[in-house]
Parts: sequence; structure tokens; C-alpha cells
Amino acid sequence: MQLLHRRGIAALGLFLLAGPALAQMPGGPPPAVGVAPVAQRAITETNEFIGRVEATDRVELMARVTAFLEKREFNEGAEVKQGDLLFRLERGPFEAQLQIARAGVAEAEAQLQNANVTLNRAQALLNTVAGQRSTVDTALAAQRGAQAQLLSAQAQERQAQINLDYTEIRAPISGRIGRAVVTPGNVVTPSSGPLAVIVSQDPMYVSFSVPMRTVLQLRDRYASRGGLDAVSVKLRLQDGRMYGQTGKLDFVDVSVGQDTDSLAMRGRMPNPPLAGSPGGGRELTANQFVSVVLEAVEPVQLLTVPRAAVSTDQRGDFVYVIGQGNKAERRAVRLGSQSTPSLAVVTEGLKEGEQVVVEGLQRVRPNTEVNPAPVQPAGQGQGQGQGQGQGQPRQPGGAAAPRQGG
Repeated sequence: MQLLHRRGIAALGLFLLAGPALAQMPGGPPPAVGVAPVAQRAITETNEFIGRVEATDRVELMARVTAFLEKREFNEGAEVKQGDLLFRLERGPFEAQLQIARAGVAEAEAQLQNANVTLNRAQALLNTVAGQRSTVDTALAAQRGAQAQLLSAQAQERQAQINLDYTEIRAPISGRIGRAVVTPGNVVTPSSGPLAVIVSQDPMYVSFSVPMRTVLQLRDRYASRGGLDAVSVKLRLQDGRMYGQTGKLDFVDVSVGQDTDSLAMRGRMPNPPLAGSPGGGRELTANQFVSVVLEAVEPVQLLTVPRAAVSTDQRGDFVYVIGQGNKAERRAVRLGSQSTPSLAVVTEGLKEGEQVVVEGLQRVRPNTEVNPAPVQPAGQGQGQGQGQGQGQPRQPGGAAAPRQGG
């Protein structure tokens, strides 16, 4: 009994495996296939490269005077605005120097005032019997010396005021500030190195390199549309998501890298705060790796077929074209770099209006008759019919044929 059961299962398996072959046995009906036309469709051309996000401005905060660091006035990692107070240094010694400088200015002003009185008196006596020319010359020299002393004292006062102002280190730009390198209580000097670093947040740069061969192709492709100005910059983040902002190219290097034969380019990207993010976080961070997508501003009309129609073997890419008598003809094709996951751009091998097999490819043999029926592109009912996707072939009677995994 068990032997008969096993034989029955084996026979059923052989019948199922022979099903597709039986559909093409001599004398049987031609296999049903789904076909779609070769058509001109609007394609947005894209090229993708590896890039790195950079801040447009980066400032290292340095001490300009030697003093004790009294207080840190910011939260590490927070965003600061231009002019915000970040570090406070010891002010006492510099306030004393400013007072000394101001006293020097007052003394110089008094000396100048006395020199002016002496000069006026000598000039008044010059036309009398008691007047002498040498006395006037001496008084004039003393007056000019007093003027110079006043200018020097005023300069020292300004220098003392500048040094006092240096005891408050403020943000020169708006951006995000990093970790404080020096803690309060330490002495800082101009040679101590950066106390902290601020990087700007909006906009951001994205730098990437493009092989020179690709640069020439891009220039030729967009020559009639303004060259590289006709390209927008988009980013694909490391988790695969597309960044929601669009940027523009703003720099192309003047020379090609000798070791890489690539040309450095840079895009400028908006980086607004994330909605609902605590602390106003942003999507892009300096030195972050991203994929840079150069996308044409306007789509172009290109000859396309559904991606499912294209097969590949050792001889290259090919499709099956419906010829006379509904015979499937194998046709070698060349695909363009503008192809998308749902559409294949064909540069050689096909003409507009020809019908290619999209579904049921496993049942097709070269130069054999098939029973073609149009494929309903997915989304066409919603006004999106551009060959992106495939539906079910229709039998002549109008009923949907069952899918066969083509």
C-alpha cells in the first residue's frame, strides 16, 4: 500500500514539472504572453557618487590673552548664535591695566595743555623787546612732543581695552559648538590651542569626486540646457532614505586629481532644523558620508521598455520582439545609463512601437509562435502609466490570464 502511495506522488510530481513543457508541445496552442510597446517616456537622468558633508564655516575658538579660565557659558554640543558669550576669563589684571592706561592719557592731556599755554605766551612776546625766536621754537617743539605723548597714551588705552574685551570669548558665527577642550581653573594662552570648535549648520556643503570620463559625458548631455547648471543635487542617507532637501552645484575644481583622474565638485544643501526634534536637531552633520545623486532638473524623452522585458545571458542583454505571425524574435539591445528600476532605456536594438514580451518569458522560444496580449501597466488607472510596473496579460475574451511567474 505504501509503495503505491509513493508511486502516485512521484507521478504527480512528474506531471507538474512537465506542465510548462506540455504548453509548448507540437500541436498545442501557442503559449500566452504579456507584451508592452516600445515607447518614448519622460526619464529623469541621474548619476550617483559617494560624498561627504562639510560645514560651510568652521571656527576654532582661541584665547587671545594669557589668563585663568573662570567660566564656560555654553552647553557642549548645543547650537549657539553669533555674539553669544562662550568663555569668561579673569578680568582683574586687565581692568587694572586699563586704569593705568587711562591715567597715562590724563597725564599726557595735562602736559599738552601746559605746552600749548607756553607756546602761546612765547608767540605773544615774540613781537616785543623781551621776545626771542629761540624761545618760540623751544615751546613749539615741547608742544609737539606733548601731542605725540598723548597719542601714545591713547593707543595704550585702546590696547588695554582690547585686552580686557578678549577676556570674553564670544561666538564669531552661528552654528553648533563641540566639546570644551579646557575646563575652568586652567590658565589659557594664545598658544594653548583651540578651546572649542564651532561649525555652521545651515546651509551645508557636500563634497564628492566625479571621474573625468563621467564629467565629459555630463557636460555633453546637458550642454543644450545650461551645462552643469541644469543639474540638481540630492542626497541618499546611509539608511537608504532620500534627504528631503534639494541643493545646487556651487563649485567645480580647476584641476583634475593626478592620482584619481577625478574632478572635485561641491554642492550646497539646505539643512533646516528637524520638526519636533528636541534641541533643534538637524539631518546633516559635518563629515557625514552620503550618496550624492546628480539629477537633471528637467526630464528628457527616451526610448524605453519595462525592465521585466530585458533578459541577460553570456551574449549580453536581449528582449523578445513580436514579429510577423506572432513569432517571438530574440533581439540584442543596448541599455542606457539612465535606466530606472522599473524602466530600461534602450539606446540600440529597438524601434518605437514594437511589442516586446514582458510576462511569460519562460515559455518563449526564439522564432516560435506565441499568443500575445497587452499588459496593463501598474498605476495607469491613476494617471501614472509610464510603463513602470506590469499587470496581467488579457486573453482575447477579455478575462485576465493567470500569472505564470514570467
